[in-house]
Amino acid sequence: MEVTAVAKNIRISPEKIRLVVDQIKKLSPKEAVEILDHVSKRSSLPLKKVIASAIANAKNNFGLDENSLVFKELTANKGIVFKRYQPVSRGRVHPILKRTSYIKVVLEGEQKKEVLKEPNLSKDEDIKDKEKNNERSYRGTKS
Repeated sequence: MEVTAVAKNIRISPEKIRLVVDQIKKLSPKEAVEILDHVSKRSSLPLKKVIASAIANAKNNFGLDENSLVFKELTANKGIVFKRYQPVSRGRVHPILKRTSYIKVVLEGEQKKEVLKEPNLSKDEDIKDKEKNNERSYRGTKS
């Protein structure tokens, strides 16, 4: 089962994020989150948040086991570019490109084997009795 998490318009260039992505790509997601605490790059915090979000999605939305998760895809792609200009001499300008990036994390894992609980029969019987009583009360009234 595949689980995704995406962070858009992160104000760090994708080239700088890829430096960290290449280091953690071969680790398990759980180990990667722990290691990113100690990486001294600015891109480690957004990467940690996206990976933690993907792990939470896997556990809560799909019931996957956290220890069985592996990275299927971990990419840092180009986002929108903010264009600014620096005035220089003789009426000219130098462009400044403020780059952003999209971080996409795709995790793959096995589903937990959950034990199904047996339904409480007494509650089901109580509900059926109430429905029957409601039907009887409606039959006796005149329309």
